[in-house]
Order: sequence, then structure tokens, then C-alpha cells
Amino acid sequence: MTTEQTLELIKNRRSIYGISKEQTASDEQIRELIEQTLLHVPSAFNSQSARIVVLLGEQHDRLWDIATEVLKGIVPEGNFASTQEKMDSFKAGYGTVLFFEDESVIRGMQEQFQLYQDKFPVWSQQSSGMHQYAIWTLLEGEGYGASLQHYNPLIDEKVKAEWDIPASWQLEAQMPFGKPTAPAGEKEFKPLEERLKWFK
Repeated sequence: MTTEQTLELIKNRRSIYGISKEQTASDEQIRELIEQTLLHVPSAFNSQSARIVVLLGEQHDRLWDIATEVLKGIVPEGNFASTQEKMDSFKAGYGTVLFFEDESVIRGMQEQFQLYQDKFPVWSQQSSGMHQYAIWTLLEGEGYGASLQHYNPLIDEKVKAEWDIPASWQLEAQMPFGKPTAPAGEKEFKPLEERLKWFK
């Protein structure tokens, strides 16, 4: 892949909310891109604290049923229609990627490198963000649209119970994906002059 092709993927990666269950790449292709991301995205001191769970088919549907059940207990009934619509839009997709960070790894790094102990939670979040961005962009390259959601910590306990997730895995984000059924919305860009300083 050329630099230009890579940049095009970066440009095309957007938040896509209209998604369907139609496949644009095989499950094997999805697994390969996620495995390679886990192997090669960097982490501080090579801590490799990122953990990922992929839910497809009925398992994907179950996640958004759980989220709906939890939110019904929080959102007032009169205001729930828009929440239900949002949950249905995520459930309409092909799958969801769940991003976790293993807190036992982070604690171990803090004990091993005490001089930096306050930094490891921050570095963990940075690495998680890189994993999220890499997978999001790679899914775009395979023809899928995705968005990043954060229903944690509201759904954490039920997710851990449903899929037997280790207690030390902290849920960070959820990424529903599927074949796009609608384009991304317009995106406004702040002037680069306000965001970039260049010295030579």
C-alpha cells in the first residue's frame, strides 16, 4: 500500500451510524486485521495491556439488547424513543468490537517501574486509543463503516457476566460496525494555522 492509499484510508475513516448486517469482508479477514493490530500497535514499555473481544451475529445483537435493558432503567420513559432508535441502529450492524485494558498488567508495570507509576494509566489509554483507531481505519479499508461508543461503565458488569470476561479487564469502548447504509455527516475543520506550528 502506498502512502497516498494509506492517507486516503485515514481521510475516509469517519463515524458511520447507518450500518447493516451485510458482510463486506469475511470473518477470517476481520480476525486477521484485529490479530495483527494486537501484535503490532505500540504500548508503553511493551506492556501489551490491550484486550479485545469481537462479537458477531447473535452475540453482537445480545450486546445491544443488554445496553438497551440497562438504559431503560436510567433514561426516563418519555425520552427513551431516541435512545431506542440509537440502540437499534447499532444492533443493525454486523458486529461489535469491545476494547478493554487489563488493569492487572498496568498495576504490574506500576510496581516494576515505580518512577513512572502515575503515567502507566495514561499510557494505557493512549495505547487503547491507537488500537481503536487502527481497527477503525482497517475496517474502513475492508468496506465496513463503524463508530466508537462509550456505554461503559453502565454495561460493564453485565458484559463481564455474559461473556465471562476476566475481572481485571476494564471496558474502554464499543465499536459497532457493518456495511454503510448512509454516508457520514459533514465534518468541519478548524484552521490548521490554529493547530499546527512549524519550525525550520
